[in-house]
Amino acid sequence: MITLRFEDGTIRLDGLAESDAASGSLPGVAWDDRGLVARAPAYRYAEVREAIDDEGRAFDDQVLDDTVLSLSHSYDLRDYQHEAVAAWHENGDRGVIELPTGAGKTVLAVDAIATLGVPTLVIVPTIDLLEQWRRELETEFDVPVGQFGGGEQRKEAITVSTYDSAYLRAEDVGGAFGFVVFDEVHHLGGEGYRDAARLLAAPARLGLTATFERPDGAHEVVADLVGPKVYEATVDDLAGEHLADYELRRIEVSLGPEERSAYDEAQGTFVDYLKRSNLSLRSGSDYRKLVMRSGTDPKAREALLAKQRARRIMMNADAKVETLGRLLDRHRDDRVIVFTAHTDLVYRLSERYLLPAITSETGADERRETLDRFRDGTYSRVVTANVLDEGVDVPDANVAVVLAGSGSEREFTQRLGRILRPKGDGGRALLYEVVSEETAEERVADRRR
Repeated sequence: MITLRFEDGTIRLDGLAESDAASGSLPGVAWDDRGLVARAPAYRYAEVREAIDDEGRAFDDQVLDDTVLSLSHSYDLRDYQHEAVAAWHENGDRGVIELPTGAGKTVLAVDAIATLGVPTLVIVPTIDLLEQWRRELETEFDVPVGQFGGGEQRKEAITVSTYDSAYLRAEDVGGAFGFVVFDEVHHLGGEGYRDAARLLAAPARLGLTATFERPDGAHEVVADLVGPKVYEATVDDLAGEHLADYELRRIEVSLGPEERSAYDEAQGTFVDYLKRSNLSLRSGSDYRKLVMRSGTDPKAREALLAKQRARRIMMNADAKVETLGRLLDRHRDDRVIVFTAHTDLVYRLSERYLLPAITSETGADERRETLDRFRDGTYSRVVTANVLDEGVDVPDANVAVVLAGSGSEREFTQRLGRILRPKGDGGRALLYEVVSEETAEERVADRRR
């Protein structure tokens, strides 16, 4: 008789001979010479159990908490949400669902939790999302909801955790949950966070994201830990019926004479070094080589600093500031979010146009108060640097102005999603991209599209 137990982030298989562990017939199982017992990574639990069962061998499964939860919710799922959950169930309750920001990913996760009725861990990237999920789950299920993170370490049958806390607690609680939801699952591709998934035994796994694929290819690791992408709907698939119709407008502005001179000089220094060193920005590995060289090669450091100066000039151009003033005047009756890449520009705009500002330096209470006032209409506009891209419940807006950003498709999709929640009046969402012409920013803007 083989007995399966959860132990320190692994599945311990008592009663399995060393020769059987070494045979390779059971996925991920290896012999632990220190403990003189067979073990498998916790995340392989479902595969190991199935393989033992297929071999017709008797086993006693003591891995998971067998608590059964009786749950229901008040949501009425839309057609595409039903389709997404059905696709996930058809894949054995494993996989990733990719939906745009504002399309109701939380709703389908709540439905999955209620349907499975097993102890569930929801893992999120930020404290803001931790608090949002906990409130939502407490409201829908009317049960105590535990929390790992934000100053609390309390386990309940339904618990919400940050990725950081899940990584720290997984070895201890990995057998307590039969279902795990990874919100913003693309974060799981990060080296440290992967272990949070590896150390959990939960056979049912759901990943939620607006943008699954990562430029570094780490989404393949996510697929191994959570399951493949089982359902996808794009902004264009849902716009008009389930999300607001939208329009993208690109505005090109010119650098001033002094800005142009400084930009050309800095960009020239950078490009000249690339040519002399036979490096290309199109290659991520080449850029990493440049960064590494900058630690020992003064010319490489000079080139890297020049690139940073050029980037700051083109992204923070004076003409962008003036253009924003005209856009704010044009949309004085709309709800506007302004996105930048640099904190100093946020404060410059905040002072120039009396805009409430949210940056990484903004305290949690102040940020919450600003968003609450934006939500209730006290504020009709807000300016931010990256902080509102994800992980924050942003009140409805219908106009976004992107003054600067990266070439990341994820960032662009998330910013667009901030204005796509359905409008009660059937109104159209509008996103402006303000780009410095005849600079590298033109290529950046094209790439993120």
